[in-house]
Amino acid sequence: MGLLLAITIIALWLLHLTWTLLFVPVSWTSGWTYIHIAVQGYLSTGLFITAHDAIHGTVVRGRRGNDVIGSLAAFLFAGLWYPRLVVNHHKHHDHPADDMLDPDFHVSNNLVVWFIAFMYRYTTIWQLITMGVAYNLLALRVEELRLWVWWIVPAFLGAFQLFLVGTYLPHRKPHTDNMPHHARSMPLNHVGAMLACYFFGYHAEHHLFPGTPWWQLWKVKERRIS
Repeated sequence: MGLLLAITIIALWLLHLTWTLLFVPVSWTSGWTYIHIAVQGYLSTGLFITAHDAIHGTVVRGRRGNDVIGSLAAFLFAGLWYPRLVVNHHKHHDHPADDMLDPDFHVSNNLVVWFIAFMYRYTTIWQLITMGVAYNLLALRVEELRLWVWWIVPAFLGAFQLFLVGTYLPHRKPHTDNMPHHARSMPLNHVGAMLACYFFGYHAEHHLFPGTPWWQLWKVKERRIS
């Protein structure tokens, strides 16, 4: 199931992006423009969730297969360097919400300040070069407005969705004694949790059971409240 879902998310991301870039004009008076942006943003989030599950070894059996899928998903998401994600994410799980040791955490509870710091920590010069080359190559065949609206803006929306639901809301201060791993979860609502971030809003459950793939976190949530 993990492999099937990973392939489905990657394929849908590629197909929808290709279709919109080549065949869908941008019209700010059409509701379809905003639907396409939202769909592509959500699929971009799915790419990172796939890479995240690969880090935990839950996409397929075997480390090598997970690394291949995780590397592909991270690269398609925004040219991210998967080995760096692996190191930082394990630090996050080892030291959640630690001011000094958690690379995802920030001492400020300010949403904007934290998001800027979050993006800065995961941006590399090679990522910028890679994405710049890809942009310029695509711009030879695709209108630049379409590149921004169908590719770049959804990627930023996906990044913000991941940050908001998977980092800021779960780990922001204050921390209380009933927050395992300094992580809180959104209320039980499976439809809302899936739409919010592929069940990643059930974040305390993820930290308690990091070997559970995203598509089974709802079961963990139900067991914890039953």
